[in-house]
Amino acid sequence: MALRRFRADLHIHSCLSPCGELSIYPRKIVERALEEGLEIIAVTDHNTAENAAAVLRAAEGTGLTVFPGMELTSEEEVHVLGLFETMEEVLRVQDEVFRKLPETEANAPFIKDQVIVNEGDEVTGFSRRFLIAATTMNVFEVVELIHRNGGLAIASHVDRESFSLFSQLGFIPPGLALDALEVSSWRSRERARQVIIADDSLPLVRFSDAHRPEEIGRAWTEFRMAAKTWDELRLAIKGSGGRTVCRS
Repeated sequence: MALRRFRADLHIHSCLSPCGELSIYPRKIVERALEEGLEIIAVTDHNTAENAAAVLRAAEGTGLTVFPGMELTSEEEVHVLGLFETMEEVLRVQDEVFRKLPETEANAPFIKDQVIVNEGDEVTGFSRRFLIAATTMNVFEVVELIHRNGGLAIASHVDRESFSLFSQLGFIPPGLALDALEVSSWRSRERARQVIIADDSLPLVRFSDAHRPEEIGRAWTEFRMAAKTWDELRLAIKGSGGRTVCRS
C-alpha cells in the first residue's frame, strides 16, 4: 500500500475548555481546520470530552478525520494529551477523570466559560466541574489510564514554563510510558531537540494547542501513513512499517 503524508493538528480545545474562547464551536473548528488544509484533528478539552462527539458529527461528510481526546492534568500539574479512536474509549477515561477532580464546583462566572454544545453550535448546557484543576492521579496513573483504554499518551507542550513535564518535574521519569512529546507551536522540533530534549527515543510532534478559531493549524505535524485511520496513526507514532512522524 502506498504511503503519503497527512497533515494533523491533534491538540485543539473547544468552548468547553475554561481557557477557550466561546467562539471555538464545533462547526467553526471544522471550518477552520479545512481552511488550513488539515486532514486530521483531535478535540482535546481540559479534563473532559463532552464536546468531542459534537465535533465528530460536525465533520461528517467533510473529509476531515476527527479523533476524540482530552488534555488530562496530573496531580503534579503536568498536562498530558490522551487521544482515542472512539467516543466509548474517551468517555471511559472521562468517567475516571471526573471521579479524580476536586468535588468543589467551579464558581458561577467560571461555569459560563465551560459551554457544552451540539454539532449545530447550539448551547445544550454548562459544565459545573472545576475542569482546569489538577486530578488526584499522578502522571504515571494518567498515562496508564490512557493506555488502558486504548489511547495514545503525549506529554503536552513540554517546552512551556508551566503545566509541562519539564517545568513541573524537570525530566522524563524513568518508566513513564509516553508515546510522544509535544513541542509548543512557536518552537521547531529541531530547536527543541537542541535546547530542551536531548533524548531522541520519543518522537516530537507540534500542534496548535488552539483556544481560538484563528489558532487552529498554526502548528501541525505530518504523518507518513497509508490512510487517515487510527491504526495508521499508531504505526506512525511508533515508526513502524515505514510509517513515520515526518515534519512539523
